[in-house]
Amino acid sequence: MKNRWNDDHATACGDDPLALRVYSSRLIGQESSLVLHGGGNTSVKATYRDIFSDGHEVLFIKGSGWDLATIETAGFAPVSLEALKRLAALDSLRDSEMVRAQRLALLDPQAPNPSVEAILHALIPFQFVDHSHADAVVTLCNTPDGENEIRSLYGERILFIPYVMPGFDLANSVVSLSRDCDWEKLDGMVLMGHGLFTFANDAKSSYSQMIDLVSQAEERIEAQRGTKTATAADEENRGEIPNLLTLAKIRRDVSKIAGAPFIAKPLLSSSCHRFASQPNAAATATRGPLTPDHVTRTKRIPLIIDDKAENTVEDYLTDYQNYFQTYTDGLLVQLDPAPRWAIWPEVGAVAFAPSLKEAEVIADIVEHTLEAITAAETFGGWAPLPPKEIFDVEYWELQQAKLQKSKTTPPHQGKVVVVSGAASGIGLACAQLLLSEGAVVAALDINPEVENLFTGVNSIGLTCDLTKPDQVNRAVAATVGHFGGIDTVISNAGLFTPSSFIEELEDDHWNNSLEINLTSAMRLIRASIPFLQLGIDPSIIIIGSKNVPAPGPGAAAYSVAKAGLNQLARVATLELASKGIRVNTVHPNAVFDTAIWTDDVLQSRAQHYGLTVEEYKTSNLLKREVTSMDVAQMVSAMAGPIFSRTTGAQVPLDGGTERIV
Repeated sequence: MKNRWNDDHATACGDDPLALRVYSSRLIGQESSLVLHGGGNTSVKATYRDIFSDGHEVLFIKGSGWDLATIETAGFAPVSLEALKRLAALDSLRDSEMVRAQRLALLDPQAPNPSVEAILHALIPFQFVDHSHADAVVTLCNTPDGENEIRSLYGERILFIPYVMPGFDLANSVVSLSRDCDWEKLDGMVLMGHGLFTFANDAKSSYSQMIDLVSQAEERIEAQRGTKTATAADEENRGEIPNLLTLAKIRRDVSKIAGAPFIAKPLLSSSCHRFASQPNAAATATRGPLTPDHVTRTKRIPLIIDDKAENTVEDYLTDYQNYFQTYTDGLLVQLDPAPRWAIWPEVGAVAFAPSLKEAEVIADIVEHTLEAITAAETFGGWAPLPPKEIFDVEYWELQQAKLQKSKTTPPHQGKVVVVSGAASGIGLACAQLLLSEGAVVAALDINPEVENLFTGVNSIGLTCDLTKPDQVNRAVAATVGHFGGIDTVISNAGLFTPSSFIEELEDDHWNNSLEINLTSAMRLIRASIPFLQLGIDPSIIIIGSKNVPAPGPGAAAYSVAKAGLNQLARVATLELASKGIRVNTVHPNAVFDTAIWTDDVLQSRAQHYGLTVEEYKTSNLLKREVTSMDVAQMVSAMAGPIFSRTTGAQVPLDGGTERIV
């Protein structure tokens, strides 16, 4: 492992120990093989000055919710060293009481909660303390002869601590086992199941010892398994999803037992594909996690996807319930039993989570776990902690306390939405609103700019000409391949052809309107139905028009196409109700914040009626302008629980029109 310490960068921190603590913490945080997504801990002992300039000896320790890769000074909680040492002297202490006591010992009431390792860090007699979950070290621990592997590798350089639950008991164990040791002769401490600690009275030494010890473990693993340089062919040997409907079904079933919509993110990298193609992949992957800390994100074991088995997820549920019943004391509240990842034999893996951000965190953990399992197998087998130890962390009282706190989730969290015509106007507003409300969105548009508009974690922009069936099918497949399924389709793409009376209507304008406003919508709906019927509260929402109930002269091509679209929605309502798919239509009128309504067009139309632009915009019964976001909010309602018992509805959104009332 590369030592990234830079003396010039460190010198820029001056003599401030907290600034140095931030610097070296980030060095650790940027190495994913040391810590992943909030894992690991660092601390520094220093003086904290209060508002009176009085000095207090404190432990600045990483606070809850902060990530070492991006941590700032505000991420370190200043805890009274004296208070922590007094807590350590107690014979016993519940972890919930410890958390409260540490909170009371904070000198800054706005600081984050101190790590549950604060007492342990306080007891280590050095100014700087670093703790990582280094993959290489934990891999060696998770072998049949893990303790001997660690002891033979490091000898007297480290203090070895057998596995103990995190929290007060772990600190107590370290106190007991270190009572007769000479800390000055140690370079570090290995805690089975928890990783590696290093320490020194300067930040550089503690960090460098971390890198040296981890490098030693990496070299040991390479010597055992041999080194193999990845080739371009290896990297290209990615997995391919054999059946998108299987993926959508698994996602639906996982969401069902989770009690909420989940994203299913396929993991098809060459490393995942290689692992999943091994004959013993299922057997090794289901022995347990890389570290017990991961159980809160990944559960203890993955789901194994079997294309031929109808009850894959139901079997996982039964196994989880048996696991819970085996180890519960009868007072615990069962967590949701849904798997958080799966091995798909011969394909790769899949991550499940209520958000794509969380799914990507799980994906990272899975990649590292599979690499560790592969390495451990060369040492005689993957031997993580037994189920009881993992259960105790998963159902730790601090985790149970979180269950008692009510969580507010966005209304569409975990839902997968397809929006056509998403590069502007109503489609853009729908996509943006649903994204803000927790959905993931596949944004389709013939305009390639859609790919630049939707580049965030929770969306993909797909250039798609809906008049070409192959492009529609590819867009639907890309959506399912990216998010795991489809729950809502918003058919919005459309075109207002040049105005002309029927006697002057050109065939091209007529055919173009039917193709884009009607046939293209049918194609998108047709391609989506197989996945919608495997979706969560699936729905189709049609963006219609006031011209359906109240057409105007000179708009035959547009009005007829929209009327046909309305009839398509009615037939779809009848056909799809038995599949649980709702179909509803919103009929907007005079939505002026769209591309077709330029300032010149608005001014021209207003003058035609002898009105100002503002009067023209509000020329409805309520005298209120209708915007794209107004339509998007109606679409959001139709996609959600408010309309869960409604299908076949046609809702006008026009401020009131005399011809329709």
